[in-house]
Amino acid sequence: MNKVFSIKTQLSAALAAVLLTACGQKPATPPPGPPVAQVSVEEVKYVPATWFDEYPGTVVALNQIELRPQVSGFISGVHFSDGARVKKGQTLYTIDDQLYEANYQQAVANLEVQKANLAKARRDSARYHELAASDAIARQLVDNADAALEVSKKQVQAAKANILAMKTNVNYTVVKAPFDGVIGISRVKTGAAVSAGQTILNTVSSEGEMAVDFNIDQKEIFRFSTLLQEKPATQDSTFRLAFGKDAYPNPGRLALLDRAVNPQTGTLKARLIFPNPKNLLVDGMTGTVKVRRNNAQKSILIPYKAVTEQLGEYFVYVPNDSNTVSQRKVIPGKQIGRDVVIDEGLSEGEKVVVEGVQNLREGSKINSAPPAAQTNPAK
Repeated sequence: MNKVFSIKTQLSAALAAVLLTACGQKPATPPPGPPVAQVSVEEVKYVPATWFDEYPGTVVALNQIELRPQVSGFISGVHFSDGARVKKGQTLYTIDDQLYEANYQQAVANLEVQKANLAKARRDSARYHELAASDAIARQLVDNADAALEVSKKQVQAAKANILAMKTNVNYTVVKAPFDGVIGISRVKTGAAVSAGQTILNTVSSEGEMAVDFNIDQKEIFRFSTLLQEKPATQDSTFRLAFGKDAYPNPGRLALLDRAVNPQTGTLKARLIFPNPKNLLVDGMTGTVKVRRNNAQKSILIPYKAVTEQLGEYFVYVPNDSNTVSQRKVIPGKQIGRDVVIDEGLSEGEKVVVEGVQNLREGSKINSAPPAAQTNPAK
């Protein structure tokens, strides 16, 4: 039945052609196929690629402390200039010490009283023991004298401890620099009332070396753990720091990784240490940490212009033996100049269309040629 229908269809078409010819008309020609696209094709590069991954980082002082008074009172003196560099043990603030000095002197006097009581208790004890030896006194009086002697000894010890406490309070009226560093702008002035352990006087931070903290994704922990275990060579440039277009001149070193991943962000804090000989790094600065990728393994590189984006996905056109192209999904990585690293989707030895991509679709016929830059190299 199908054969009969096919024969009838062919006869009808032939008859229609004869009738059109008899009437002086030519039969309609089929529409031409899509034009052959002129494109340039280039083989992917499989070479060691060097680039830097970038992370936002914050400069942090390795040693920083808030100065707080350990005794309450009124500031009697500020002995530095705001923002100055200070030395360990340098006097920074003084607190009115009249009350604390008076308490100290009172404690000293009390010690002398207790020493006198102790001397009396010793004489009484010795006298009672002599009388007891000749049965001239009751044994209970001897025991009372011995107990009074022990009480006097403890009172002397307590008086000495009280002197130490009062002397410590006197010492605390002088606030000194805990280490060499830079001091900030004072938060209190002369005459201000301060409370022990509560009022913040100032902040001192070190400046010899500075840390830079940044967060890495938990997928990169193995990579950075390996970098942490490696011993960096002299002037190793794996870790760099930049502020906008300005690059910090000294390379850094990876000092530590935090103990645990932040469950809310899925990141782990890493810390770099940078030398700061010219004091260019200041606590709180924000910049860009650049970490060089290990280039021991080769990577697939193609011109960035060969990649097209469709609805958030990336594709390239790969030519085949029949002079047509197929669309291949790829996962691009870091862009290096005019090239881009392809993490997934291409293999060594394959070719991609680099010019004329905008005229292609799946299955398009092509007439390929090497890129113009290769056929006519610039001199």
